[in-house]
Parts: sequence; C-alpha cells; structure tokens
Amino acid sequence: MPRLVGIDLPENKAVPIALQKIYGIGKTRANQIVKKVKLDPTSKVKDLKPAEITELTNALSEYILEGDLKKMVRDNIMRMRSTGTYRGLRHSMGLPVRGQHTRTKTVGSMTKEMRTKMETSVSTGK
Repeated sequence: MPRLVGIDLPENKAVPIALQKIYGIGKTRANQIVKKVKLDPTSKVKDLKPAEITELTNALSEYILEGDLKKMVRDNIMRMRSTGTYRGLRHSMGLPVRGQHTRTKTVGSMTKEMRTKMETSVSTGK
C-alpha cells in the first residue's frame, strides 16, 4: 500500500480517486497532479512503479496539505475569533458561519426524542 504525505492510499482505486483521500486534494487538483506527472488516470494505485510514486510525492510537495493545511485553517479561525469578527463569533458559538438558516429545524436533523414529542403533540392536538 503506497504511502504519500503520511496517508496510505487504497490500492484498488484509480490514482485520481485515491489522491482525493489526502486532505487538501479534491477532484480538480487530483486530475491536475495526474496530468502533471503524466500518469494514466485509469491506472490503479497498485500498478504504480516506485519511480511514479516518487514523481507523485514530488508533485504533492508543491502544495500545502494535511497537517499544515489543517493548522492554517485552525489559525485563521482563531484569528477571526480573537479579532471579534462576525464569522469568528459564529465559530466560537458553534453556529453556522456562512449564512445558513438557524430558526427552524428540518425533520431530518431531529433526534428521536424530539421527533416523538412532536408526533405525540400533533396526534393529541396540542
């Protein structure tokens, strides 16, 4: 099982799909990396040669990934919280940050207790 940037890649997946297991790599960036390294996008991870794995590692070293990226995001959130911005306050209260509604809950997000209370109150007419 090849290990890139501290992550074990699944062997039976195509290379672009397997690269998406790394934090900070999505579909577009995975396809860009595969094209840059000149690999076949349909090839499986288990079929990669050691030279190709080395090229992938070199290509990945150009990006901020995994722990460094998580630290950067955490630092940005802490900076917003310390300066008292609206987004920082929403982060500190554990509320949605990007404008999502919070006034009503949808049925899918209710707990079993809340759902049974609601169903009993509707059936009793309260």
